[in-house]
Amino acid sequence: MSVTLTAARQARLVPALQAKGGRIVAGGTLAIADLNQGPTSGSALITLDRLGFDQVTAKGGKVTLGAMVTMAKIARDRRLKFLHPVANSIGGPAVRAMATVGGNLFAPAPYGDMAAALLALDAEVTLHDGKTTRKLVIEAFLRQRHKLNKTCIVSVSFASPPAGAFRYFKAVRRKPVSASVVTIAALLPRKAGKIKGARIALGAMAENAVRARKAEAALEGAALDHEAIAAAANLITTETSPADDAYASAWYRREIAPVYFFRLLTA
Repeated sequence: MSVTLTAARQARLVPALQAKGGRIVAGGTLAIADLNQGPTSGSALITLDRLGFDQVTAKGGKVTLGAMVTMAKIARDRRLKFLHPVANSIGGPAVRAMATVGGNLFAPAPYGDMAAALLALDAEVTLHDGKTTRKLVIEAFLRQRHKLNKTCIVSVSFASPPAGAFRYFKAVRRKPVSASVVTIAALLPRKAGKIKGARIALGAMAENAVRARKAEAALEGAALDHEAIAAAANLITTETSPADDAYASAWYRREIAPVYFFRLLTA
């Protein structure tokens, strides 16, 4: 099988290349593995490494990650300390040196841990469809990402969380490079000692990262005490549909998610 590689010169031209059968390869951690399985999705690859999408900006309480920013770059950036546990939970050093934010948004379950974290952070995805640049809230993006495979992801932006408000845990069968059994990302800002604006995202518990809205509602307006956390933990899997795979059964995922959620919030 022959593979062609085209370097995109402008973001607006990428969708046209995709329409001709090209496939974006960012870090290649998913695309190359897919190619090695056979020519199931085309062998014409498009690289984005000349578009300047590898920049991190953090100004005025807002963070923007270019689509080509790698997990290793996030893990080295002191401004993104709250995301270090997320980046460091993804693969080994070699994978983190290549895996990108943009690629993670398309990673199927049980992968896509950064996407779960960005969902909890209520990120906004900027993409180019060949005609215009537009923004899409990440929850909507994840719901329709299969329809967006002919667009070019430019960047992801979100507000920096208050100190100590963002929490993350990834349960795996084997450290450090296993896929997720369950990923939990929680943004729990507090006002006058009460939770205000809780956002909880789960990875590996559905086809893509999903919100746990009933658990969020159980925490909203409550103090972060054992009673409130236990009530939220009882609801954490009620809106999920995990799959059986090589890493865990759906039953096991539903059993352990409340346990790890409780531990994460009481730590």
